[in-house]
Amino acid sequence: MNNNATYRKILILSANPKSTNPLRLDEEIREIKEGLRRSPSRDLFLIESAEATRYRDIRRSILDYQPNIVHFSGHGTGENGLVFEDETGYQKLVDTEAIAGLFQLFSEQVECVVLNACYSEYQAQEIVKYINYVIGMSQTIDDRAAIEFAVAFYDALGAGQTYDFAYQLGCNAIMIAGIPQELIPQLSAKNRENSTPKTVTFIPRNKSDFNTSNQGDKTMTGERNINIGTGDYRETTINDQGSYVEGDYYNNSAEKQNLADAANEIQQLLEQLSKNNPTDTMTGNMKIAGEVIEKIETNPALMNRVFSALKAGGVSVFEQVLNHPAASFVIGALEEWQNTKS
Repeated sequence: MNNNATYRKILILSANPKSTNPLRLDEEIREIKEGLRRSPSRDLFLIESAEATRYRDIRRSILDYQPNIVHFSGHGTGENGLVFEDETGYQKLVDTEAIAGLFQLFSEQVECVVLNACYSEYQAQEIVKYINYVIGMSQTIDDRAAIEFAVAFYDALGAGQTYDFAYQLGCNAIMIAGIPQELIPQLSAKNRENSTPKTVTFIPRNKSDFNTSNQGDKTMTGERNINIGTGDYRETTINDQGSYVEGDYYNNSAEKQNLADAANEIQQLLEQLSKNNPTDTMTGNMKIAGEVIEKIETNPALMNRVFSALKAGGVSVFEQVLNHPAASFVIGALEEWQNTKS
């Protein structure tokens, strides 16, 4: 940190739109603020937060608060961008190029960006072209791990430590909490001499002791990602030894018919909502998917049928039946429901 600066201003942006997996964002913000209040350097930090951040709130908040550190908590979609909210509270995707371009405009002011969302390393690699220190997540990160990292990161800054040390402490905090996701946060630092980004990866004391191919366990919920596109949603279960076993669900014709009926109901909803919403844009399809999820959530009978289908056959049956441009968004939400209930 720059000891010549009187204050460090931190801006926390958070978004958890309707129809997305609920995250403990309030807890994350509260714990960060509490950690800074008890720190030796508490008088050197000013912290502001903007919840339910809409896409236009990003620039407004930066203009209003003029932060040195910008922290985003919410959902990520990988290379497609970060998820904020629109005027109605539903998802608004802001793509990577737009996010990076925004921070380029504030590069004289902002010195660190923390993207506490799944697969946000894509955005970090672009933002670090203009900002000195950027942290992103290399894959899906559990809500608990994201909170542990953030709290420890700001604990370290509050104690006068560097960004690199704060990053290392944040990764270590995930380990201490017993969550095998300490390798997911990635720190990218801009080389000030030639502007070439470099990435710093946390290396535990005995890296070989950790299974990095499976960053999580079956008790973790609240992952900070939203599946989009044509991803592989094949259902898997986890046995007591932690290995993955593909499910065999269709043991009788009656059960298979019940699964198909639930999927057909969702297909009918998709077709019905398409009459009043465009299907040729990502924004339109995200809106349709959001309305489908809302209709499921407000219809207890349908909700029970969907959960029964997920329990019996996973998302695979929905993949087979759903045929709509917005289907991948709905399947992503169903998959998150399944993980939450498992």
